[in-house]
Amino acid sequence: MALTIGDRAPEIALEDQDGVLRRRDELQDKVLVLFFYPKDDTPGCTAEACAFRDTYSSFEALGAVVWGVSSDDAVSHRKFAQRYQLPFPLLSDRGQRLRTSFGVPKVLGLLPGRVTYVIDAEGTIRHIFNNMLDGPAHVREAERIVKELSKG
Repeated sequence: MALTIGDRAPEIALEDQDGVLRRRDELQDKVLVLFFYPKDDTPGCTAEACAFRDTYSSFEALGAVVWGVSSDDAVSHRKFAQRYQLPFPLLSDRGQRLRTSFGVPKVLGLLPGRVTYVIDAEGTIRHIFNNMLDGPAHVREAERIVKELSKG
């Protein structure tokens, strides 16, 4: 079942492209922008990841952390991150357990969906954006919500 705004985010504990275990409960008062994407090195996913890269300093200045998630392995993530100089972790959700726990829908019943969650420092989902075709829109939406939360 898909999570909704106001729900508590599931536990996150996945390794990134460098083998570092990333846990949401270790972020200490930071907002987490968690974006699920279908696959490394595909055109839409590259556009989305590069848009997050290009706006990363704004998220950092607002005290937010950005993590990408797909089912690709660490080797694929490492190549993708290096090729595009991505400054944020890419988490490997090989069994799609995290994707399932968030209820990220599949597109046409086949493709992993593209959904971004903004999770506040207490672990509550404050925004969900689901748009398969416009990866960069995920960045604009996330940045807008993070700015609102930073004023709060």
